[in-house]
Amino acid sequence: MMSKTNIFLVGPMGAGKTTVGKRLAETRGMEFIDSDSEIEIRTGVDIPLIFEKEGEDGFRKREKLVIAELAQRSHVVLATGGGAVLDPDNRQWLAARGLVVYLHASVDQQLQRTARTDHRPLLQNVPDRRATLQRLFEMRDPLYREIADLVIQTDGRNARVLAREIEDHIDRPATAL
Repeated sequence: MMSKTNIFLVGPMGAGKTTVGKRLAETRGMEFIDSDSEIEIRTGVDIPLIFEKEGEDGFRKREKLVIAELAQRSHVVLATGGGAVLDPDNRQWLAARGLVVYLHASVDQQLQRTARTDHRPLLQNVPDRRATLQRLFEMRDPLYREIADLVIQTDGRNARVLAREIEDHIDRPATAL
């Protein structure tokens, strides 16, 4: 049995963090929070507008403040933004304050799941979405793995199955030493 009371979902855009997180929170009787949605609620504007007005640096500062606060709560499932792991403090807070689950998604899956959205600032107005996703993956994958207690492959799998796999890991009895 895992002793950590929070579950933090990390991974790239299109990995299913929000969808899996909602399902996991519902089945475990926990509060679900999406850090990007929380930033939008607090600012009153959407993420693309924050990127447009403040750039990625401005957004990351806001994200850091939100994650610092949300990671201190208890009994939450938190879906983080794909780039949250870029900040060393975010990685430290998440690793120390909950079970970190890396939802691993291939670049092909990310491309498929983000194909019909304009809500992804890092994919707006880029000539080659695949190359952008590949570059982000190569930069971020080691950071996700650095703090992950559990890595779950998401390609071709639905949220119900993924949530059940995470629950099975959490509920598995500790083995005797």
